[in-house]
Amino acid sequence: MKIDVLLGLQWGDEGKGKITDVLTPSYDIIARFQGGPNAGHTLEFNGMKHVLHTIPSGIFHPGKINVIGNGVVIDAYIFARELQKLRERGAKPELNLLISKRAHLILPTHRLIDIVEEASKGKSKIGSTLKGIGPTYTDKTGRHGLRIGDTQYPGFRDKYEALKKQHMRIIESFNPDPSMLMIENMPLEEYERHWFESIEYISDIKLIDSEIFINKSMREGKKILAEGAQGTLLDVDFGTYPYVTSSSTISAGVCSGLGISPHNVGRVFGVFKAYCTRVGGGPFPTELFDETGDRLRKLGHEFGSTTGRPRRCGWLDLPALKYSVMLNGVTDLVMMKVDVLDGFETFSIGVGYKIGQEILDFPGYDTLNQEIEPVLEHFPGWHTPVTGCTSWEELPENLRSFTTALGEKLELPVSVISVGPNRSQTIILDSSNLK
Repeated sequence: MKIDVLLGLQWGDEGKGKITDVLTPSYDIIARFQGGPNAGHTLEFNGMKHVLHTIPSGIFHPGKINVIGNGVVIDAYIFARELQKLRERGAKPELNLLISKRAHLILPTHRLIDIVEEASKGKSKIGSTLKGIGPTYTDKTGRHGLRIGDTQYPGFRDKYEALKKQHMRIIESFNPDPSMLMIENMPLEEYERHWFESIEYISDIKLIDSEIFINKSMREGKKILAEGAQGTLLDVDFGTYPYVTSSSTISAGVCSGLGISPHNVGRVFGVFKAYCTRVGGGPFPTELFDETGDRLRKLGHEFGSTTGRPRRCGWLDLPALKYSVMLNGVTDLVMMKVDVLDGFETFSIGVGYKIGQEILDFPGYDTLNQEIEPVLEHFPGWHTPVTGCTSWEELPENLRSFTTALGEKLELPVSVISVGPNRSQTIILDSSNLK
């Protein structure tokens, strides 16, 4: 049995959490393979909204196992609050959540390093969420990091203090204003106390050798869905560097993030919005700076579920989407938020990048470092709300035509269409891969 993968094809915020939740009934295990609390996966059902940051999006299905893989980084304080909210809403994560012992810990001082480093960049800020993600992955690759499995052994506090001492030297080298050294509106000592209390609070969640568990489960015929965070265009290698995250967000990251071999990757569900958004700095060829961009932001509620920051909005970028499909070996396209385009007389997609007199239909290393004029193709809108549609036949003709045209341009048909935020507002066009 192979592992299926679900990931984002844009700059994150595509709606991966909702689709993971929708697909979970078809799987036995949902496993996160990278990222940390910089993710914000929003689920809506039964009149309630749930935002998950570290925990896989299958957690509200009691009969399904959820695994936080070794490629994920965990802030104990944020994680403990997330667990508490789940329990308040009736979930019992101690029964269906497992954590890899190899998952690295985000220390309080990782967050301080993030704060002072980002502030030092001035106008060159990358738009960090200031959750300590980058510094934690830096320590991981530098072989300094602490893993959650370390909390089970004597000497953990000594290792913590030694790493904290290294971090403080880095922080002091920036000569920061003392007012900057606050985490969640708390001074370091107070946040640190809550952090260690959180380590105790989460200790009832079972720690496992997740790579052994995942491979054993595959041999037993269990169906597994690997859930990614952020998006392909934020991948540390292939995204719009340096305006990227610190981990591998593409399907190849599943192998290192869960401990499986490449031949064990099965279906790849690529999730994208019918338009584009991104948070923070970096290139965005189809960005809109006018009333249309504001309208997309308002109708799409495009504000970060983790940071609350307004997202930059623009038309769908087809060259970037093709690139993401190629990198990930996407087998199933999932189009989100088509309802946001309800009522637009016309809308557009970017089909090429004009650089000087040349038009490119694929992003390369040099492309996004140059001044780009997007080449746009326009489509007629539909004038009826789609949120109540439950089948392909009920969708407006212009939406069906656009979806078909998009599949032809990407040489891969759209398999799933989301017409609203609720898990029930999902139209599955090809269910053959879910049986």
